[in-house]
Amino acid sequence: MTTPDIDHDFLASARRTLLLEQNALRDLCERLDAPFTHACQHMLECRGRVVVIGVGKSGHIGRKTAATLASTGTPSFFVHAGEASHGDLGMLVRDDLVLALSNSGETAELTALLPLFKRMGITMIAMTGNASSSLARHADVHLDVSVAQEACPLNLAPTSSTTAALALGDALAIALLEARRFSPEDFALSHPGGTLGKRLLLRVEDLMHTGDELPVIRQDARLSEALVEMTRKGHGFTCITDDAGHLVGIYTDGDLRRTIDRHGDVRQLGVQEVMTPGGRTIEAQTLAAEAVRVMEDHRITALVVVDDLHRPIGLLKMHDLLGSGIV
Repeated sequence: MTTPDIDHDFLASARRTLLLEQNALRDLCERLDAPFTHACQHMLECRGRVVVIGVGKSGHIGRKTAATLASTGTPSFFVHAGEASHGDLGMLVRDDLVLALSNSGETAELTALLPLFKRMGITMIAMTGNASSSLARHADVHLDVSVAQEACPLNLAPTSSTTAALALGDALAIALLEARRFSPEDFALSHPGGTLGKRLLLRVEDLMHTGDELPVIRQDARLSEALVEMTRKGHGFTCITDDAGHLVGIYTDGDLRRTIDRHGDVRQLGVQEVMTPGGRTIEAQTLAAEAVRVMEDHRITALVVVDDLHRPIGLLKMHDLLGSGIV
């Protein structure tokens, strides 16, 4: 191995690589035609799974493509072409569709599987850089991802070609996403652990404090009783209800400071005299992300959760939202 050139112009090299890959994507975009539409139609009509198969660098691209398809509404998984011949082909069923990736289109591990795909009656879409290859000729649909030049100066290391294949895989996934009218809520169902999933799946009822944790007193109670309830429940405020259990107001730590400032001796006061009428409320089925917006808009740190009759059934605090990862 030769001695590395530590004075090499790394920026010039990077710009050359990116420009070559950009050109490859531009050419691919201009070359798209009817086969892409046919591929999308086959994948949309597939009653099974889209099984992405590849090996080597194409295999790495295939794994990412399968993951993107699966997360955007198209059931999909990846099978390594080499392992397919040693038992993993048993993962396929007749209703599946195969998306085979190979730049040369002559990868031995893939071409060996062609007779089996035909015997099973499985539709195959090939993504190759050689339209006259065995894989392309035997495919039901061929997607041409050929490139004029690899970014590698030796024109050997898969670079522009893998970029083109990766981008076309994304294009397939997004075209199918749009055709399925895939919604943010659908996306959240396959990403429950992500921030978007939490924002779209978590509701107030999933985070609120209920039962004995909920501080509540009647409107005819003394202020001293309200303070005991606030202290016992430890949430910094209490709900105040009428005889029918409807929320009529709240009393907070901030209200207590204002009460002392105005009245001095608070021992004989009734809570109804000093409470904040009404109070900000929210319903249990509301998205937790909406609760964040309400709290931020009104500069408050807690909301009373009420039912259809405006009776308090829970308490949601900003601390709960922070802990859930919504904020």
